[in-house]
Amino acid sequence: MCTGCVQKQYPDRRDFVLISDRTMVNEDEEEIVTYLHMCKNCEHVIARHEYTFTVVDDYQEYTMLCMLCGKAEDSISILPDDPRQTAPLF
Repeated sequence: MCTGCVQKQYPDRRDFVLISDRTMVNEDEEEIVTYLHMCKNCEHVIARHEYTFTVVDDYQEYTMLCMLCGKAEDSISILPDDPRQTAPLF
């Protein structure tokens, strides 16, 4: 990371971050999207962003990993009613 790019801590990053070198790859039923966050003032790379999507059993699985945006995971049922959300009858 270029320390010369950090002029203000925790800024509204939408104002000065560009997205560059976006790629999308489909491997073994998994979609992987990567791109670079770049400083629009000096064009240094700030962070590499990776996003994955896959379907496992009856769920869509999402993951995100980025030094700038953070990391996250989510799982959403592809069925009309998510079996994990139903209350037991007894």
